Amino acid sequence: MHYFQCKFLYLLQIRENMDTLKQTYQVKLGLTPTDYVRSFHETINWKNRLIGILGQKGVGKSTLMLQHIKLYDKTEESLYVQADDFYFSGHRLYDLASDFFKQGGKRLYIDEIHKYPGWSTEIKMIYDQLPLLNVIYSGSSILDLKKGGKADLSRRTREYTMPILSFREYLNILKGWSLKVSSLEEILSGKVDFPYGEDRPLQYYKDYLKRGCYPYFTEEDYPIKLKQAINATIEDDVPTYAEMTVAAAVKLKKLMYMISQSVPYKPNYANLARDLEISRNVLPDYIEYLEKSGLFNALREKSTGDALLQRAEKLYLDNANIIYALGLDRSDEGTIRETMFFTWMKESFNVYASKISDFEIEDMTFEVGGRKKKGKELKDAEKGYIVKDDIEYAAGKSIPIWMFGFIY
Repeated sequence: MHYFQCKFLYLLQIRENMDTLKQTYQVKLGLTPTDYVRSFHETINWKNRLIGILGQKGVGKSTLMLQHIKLYDKTEESLYVQADDFYFSGHRLYDLASDFFKQGGKRLYIDEIHKYPGWSTEIKMIYDQLPLLNVIYSGSSILDLKKGGKADLSRRTREYTMPILSFREYLNILKGWSLKVSSLEEILSGKVDFPYGEDRPLQYYKDYLKRGCYPYFTEEDYPIKLKQAINATIEDDVPTYAEMTVAAAVKLKKLMYMISQSVPYKPNYANLARDLEISRNVLPDYIEYLEKSGLFNALREKSTGDALLQRAEKLYLDNANIIYALGLDRSDEGTIRETMFFTWMKESFNVYASKISDFEIEDMTFEVGGRKKKGKELKDAEKGYIVKDDIEYAAGKSIPIWMFGFIY
């Protein structure tokens, strides 16, 4: 066959394959609701040439990208693809970007990019060689792990980590409200945007703890889907990205099970390494994998050095929904309180282990407890507050825990 005929057939095949991607993109776009857009959208500078949106499975990264296209882009100049699409079994990501650009494309959205082998190298090529094409990618929180051998995108990309739904966002979706974010000062003064009346905050807060941290909470099989997402993260995403052997991946899952059985967990590195039959030098990496996956939060003491180099004082599961999904709802209520307070506050502040109480934030000390908590631990605190469960209103230094769910 003549060279030019082969070339023509090759280009025709590319066009047909891209048409299939575009059809899938149009279907997904049409099914994307825009009645509620998370306020996280406004924290992103969408004008950047290279944007990374990271986060746990199920927090709404895919929906956010499609909503942005639908509300702000010219759909014919944008393309949304999933990195694990069958198309990429025979085509490179760079080639797709190049062909899309030649057809007038301006914004390429790539979902679940961590599932594409060698993604960072090709993203770097796209950034350097196609300067008029904007790229927005989403991926697991583990992309924040900078592994050797991967292309360095730190000077090129602007990454954002999407959190779980706050209590405020949950209420807005559930009730169709437009409650506003409250500053820490407003919360400590008991001033949050809740419409007291027939609706009472505690009735919704209890439900939020069980099934309200992810946007698909309205679905009947919510607990099953959440558990599947947890398993996929531990069994697939982390081992693949961290290039772990099958044996190492098994130990990682065992580590998660051991820690989750007694959260908040105060790591004993010697005992953990012995029980897992791994080197004590390797264990901090495993704990970092769990933390970076978004399933765990590590609480550290305040230090003048690099926080991630400091050993974790305690490990918490990321949120109460995970506790319930894993069947750990027998955990004492104190653990659930501390878990949610820590998860919310770390989105806006550096949160440290307090030497006299539970948490330290902005030189303020917070003791988390039930309605009858007296806060004796705060007697030596310069600025101290009691974060209480089962109360509706703030009174003096006693602040309802649900109010901190309005911090973002």
